[in-house]
Order: sequence, then structure tokens, then C-alpha cells
Amino acid sequence: MENQDFYKGVNLAITVSDKEGNVLYQNDSSIEVNGDVRGRNMMGCHNERSQQIIRHLVNDAATNAYTISKKGKKKLIYQTPWYEDEAKQAVGGLIEFSIVLPEEMPHYDRG
Repeated sequence: MENQDFYKGVNLAITVSDKEGNVLYQNDSSIEVNGDVRGRNMMGCHNERSQQIIRHLVNDAATNAYTISKKGKKKLIYQTPWYEDEAKQAVGGLIEFSIVLPEEMPHYDRG
């Protein structure tokens, strides 16, 4: 169980890249949506504005979250850094989660 990929078959796309934008990992959903780009640099797939955002996220250890509509589905895109150390001092790269949102989704205030 130690080497099991728990993210492989989940129903959201997960893509992991290093600081230079090289794709290190994709789960099945990410490969289905983006093609198999493991080992390739993702910067060439993004326009200059997106490249600037990616550089900002890596350089400033920032998180970016937004929604999009693609092929008739609304998605939440959540991009956040992963760290090379437990103290969260050294950004290793980015993780992007792409989640298809249901048409109707309840919201709860739990505060």
C-alpha cells in the first residue's frame, strides 16, 4: 500500500510540475483532459499572461483559484505550490487541481 497512487483514478484532474514548469505527475483525469504531458514543459502550452501568473505563483509561494467553463462544464481551477521541505521554505513547484462543479451545488456556512 506504501507505493499506491491514491490520486490515479479520482474524479478530478491533478497535475504536478516543478519550478521550471516541467510536468512531473498527472493522474488519469489530467491525462484525459490535457494529454500525456509528463516530462514536458507546460510553459509552451500557456500564453504570456498565464506564464507570468505561473512564475508569480512559484516565486511568491502564492495560490491562484478561479472558475472556467469548458465544453459545457463549469470547473474550479486551484493552483498552489508544493514544498521541498516540511518547513515550507522551498517551493518545489505547483500542483493544479481541476474539478468539474455540479450545476447545482449547496453552500453551507459553518462559522
